[in-house]
Amino acid sequence: MSERNPASGIRLTARGAVASVLVFTLLGSVLNTVLGLPAVVGLAFVGGCVAAVSLVNPRDLLSLVVSPPLAFFAAVLLAEAVRSLTAPSPAAAFGLGIYSSLSRGAPWLFAGSALVLLIAWRRGLNRCVRDLRDELRASGPAVPRPRAGGAAGAAAGFAPEPEGYFEPRVYGSPREGQ
Repeated sequence: MSERNPASGIRLTARGAVASVLVFTLLGSVLNTVLGLPAVVGLAFVGGCVAAVSLVNPRDLLSLVVSPPLAFFAAVLLAEAVRSLTAPSPAAAFGLGIYSSLSRGAPWLFAGSALVLLIAWRRGLNRCVRDLRDELRASGPAVPRPRAGGAAGAAAGFAPEPEGYFEPRVYGSPREGQ
C-alpha cells in the first residue's frame, strides 16, 4: 500500500473555492425547489464550505474565510430572482423571498462560516495573517509622524491646530467712546 503525500491531490484557488461554495448553495436551492425541503440549502452551503476550505491552497485561506457570506448571499439572490419571475408580482415575490431565505439561512450561514474559520485555522490561517501583516509593514506607506507642537503636543502625541483656528481671535483693543 502506498502512502499519499497530503500536499498532493486536488487543490483549489481562492476563486475556485468560492465558486464551489456558490455552486453547492445553488444546487441546494434547486433541490429545495424540487423536494420542498428548506434545510437542503443550508446543508449544501455547509457542505460546500467544508469542501472548499479542505481543498483550497493554504496560501489562499485568508481570501476564502471572508467569502462564504458573500457566496451565500449571491446564491440566494440568484435563486430568488429566478423563482420570482413566474410570480404575479415579481418585485414583491423577490423582496419577500430574499427576506425569508436570508432569515431561514442565517443559522446555516453562521455554522458554515464558523466551520470555515475553524478548519482554516487548523490548516494555517494564522500563518497567512502573519504573512499579510509582514508584507503590509514592509511595503506599505510610511506612517506620518506628528508635528512637533510644544509641550502639549508632545504630551498628547499630536500637534494642536494653530491658535484661533476654531475660535475667532480678536486682534487689537476694543474701541472706546463709540
